[in-house]
Amino acid sequence: MAEIVEGPAIGIDLGTTYSCVGVWKHDQVEIIANDQGNRTTPSCVAFTDTQRLIGNAAKNHATMNPVNTVFDAKRLIGRKFSDVHVQSDMKLWSFKITPDPDDKPMIKVTYKCEEKQFSAEVISSMVLIKMKETANDYLGTTIKNAVVTVPAYFNDSQRQATKDAGVIAGLNIMRIINEPTAAAIAYGLDNKNSSNGEKNVLIFDLGGGTFDVSLLNIEEDIFEVKATGGDTHLGGGDFDNRMVTYFIEQFKKKHKKDISGNPKALRKLKLFCERAKRNLSSTTETTIEMDALHEGIDFHSTLTRAKFEQLNMDLFMKCMEPVEKCLTDAKMDKSSVHEVVLVGGSTRIPKVQQLLQDFFSGKKLCKSINPDEAIARGATILATNLSSEGKVKVQDLVLLDITPLSIGTDLHDGLMDVLIPRNTKIPTKKEEIYSTARDYQTSMSFGIYEGERTQYEDNNLLGKFVWSGIPPAPKGVQSFNVCFDIDVNGILNVSVENIITKQKHEILINKGRLSTKEIEKMVQEAEKYKSEDEEHKKKVEAKNALENYTYDVRNTIKDDKNGAKIPLADKETIEAAIEQVTLLLDENQLAETKEYENKMNELRRICNRINKY
Repeated sequence: MAEIVEGPAIGIDLGTTYSCVGVWKHDQVEIIANDQGNRTTPSCVAFTDTQRLIGNAAKNHATMNPVNTVFDAKRLIGRKFSDVHVQSDMKLWSFKITPDPDDKPMIKVTYKCEEKQFSAEVISSMVLIKMKETANDYLGTTIKNAVVTVPAYFNDSQRQATKDAGVIAGLNIMRIINEPTAAAIAYGLDNKNSSNGEKNVLIFDLGGGTFDVSLLNIEEDIFEVKATGGDTHLGGGDFDNRMVTYFIEQFKKKHKKDISGNPKALRKLKLFCERAKRNLSSTTETTIEMDALHEGIDFHSTLTRAKFEQLNMDLFMKCMEPVEKCLTDAKMDKSSVHEVVLVGGSTRIPKVQQLLQDFFSGKKLCKSINPDEAIARGATILATNLSSEGKVKVQDLVLLDITPLSIGTDLHDGLMDVLIPRNTKIPTKKEEIYSTARDYQTSMSFGIYEGERTQYEDNNLLGKFVWSGIPPAPKGVQSFNVCFDIDVNGILNVSVENIITKQKHEILINKGRLSTKEIEKMVQEAEKYKSEDEEHKKKVEAKNALENYTYDVRNTIKDDKNGAKIPLADKETIEAAIEQVTLLLDENQLAETKEYENKMNELRRICNRINKY
């Protein structure tokens, strides 16, 4: 059992397209609605000349300011700019991406008339801050502790980057938990009283940008992950992109114009395609109607469910491959699976459901849990279990998760020497002794890789360390103990120790990882942005208060009954003051909070002196 933290804790599903936050209250999970009254919040951040917008406000702003509206940050987190997926996505994103010196993708925007660059961790931290503030408003207290979810197939770099985003957001990340595992916890709690003995449950999690499959054995409060699989770059966003590409070609054929270089048109088309995809889950045909899509040209078209399925059939079929591999890895037949649970908004697509049902020989799919909220519910249950607020209902939870990828070294004739195979239960620790391979060898290189390919060069390099100054000796005399330690978050730490001298070195995993100094700087910047947001909110509130008061005063002096009691000279004085206020409101959009407050006080003093209002 992990160390229990003091105070309340929240569970956050940090999604590609939408995020969700929950807290344990009244002996159950409460999914918290945001300031718009919605239980899910777009994982979207927009930057303007005057403010930063997060969530619904940012998404609503997207078509007006597409180059400064950032979405899909989760698809960038922990990746390299040269990554083939990043290069593919960039073609349909309306915002700009550039590489930094370490090949890390940086998001370029204009904020308050200045060009800024943000990493995916910082954008994700802004979404996490929004979720934290949503919880703070609901609970009336400041939340520090959280469990945050990641796709089961996230690699070490992506997990660490997500954890860094939490730290930048001012959160104590108690645990990083795999999304399908979180969904299984939610399913298990909901079915605790009705379940008979142990169950093998397959969680099919198809979201906006990632896809995961996990096979768990659930018995009472024990959740044991048997196997996991998936694709960190497959989801609803890809289905939308197929439609976007299709309609770009349709527009080109019909009007002989290419809209692919128009960010505003691309973002508008993307939003309409997302809406069309949702409609096609309940209807067999939908209409796309966009006024002045490009160069003043209107675009109207229809899309049938059959055409949508044709555009995406290879992606739908791709979703079945990890299901089969998951069963193979768990050494389990499909008939041994008791429940197939659907999680993630994209599982509402009828063709996906049909393919999955056919795979399991017509087995009825479990739709009893809300696919948009299940992951946040499970994260909240674990957060409660790890906090001092833990309740009897969830305090006996036992979670046995696994590592999604094999991890090893490059010390075996070009082959990867696997120390920790995929699907190994975590936390885990593995040590291996390596010796010099040549006589009088004075240096030795240790490369750490993750992946399933035989050749280490075909896998993902996590870190490398060269031990220099080895005393010359016959081969095999100098030996080193390499220790791999994976914690409960699935994050790897590696150390190398010289057996003779006992000298020890830590290997830096993921060179692109943020340093403590960089994180501290980003935390300070996050506080700065938060202060700016609060100041802007005060300014808007002061402006609205002034507008409302001016409106009330103007109506009073114009009212036949009340206005007749005010002497003409006093009326003219008030009207002159109102004219000054109107001038400020209409012509000075950059006025500060103090200016609005001063005008309010001045107008109040005039009205109070006249003593008619």
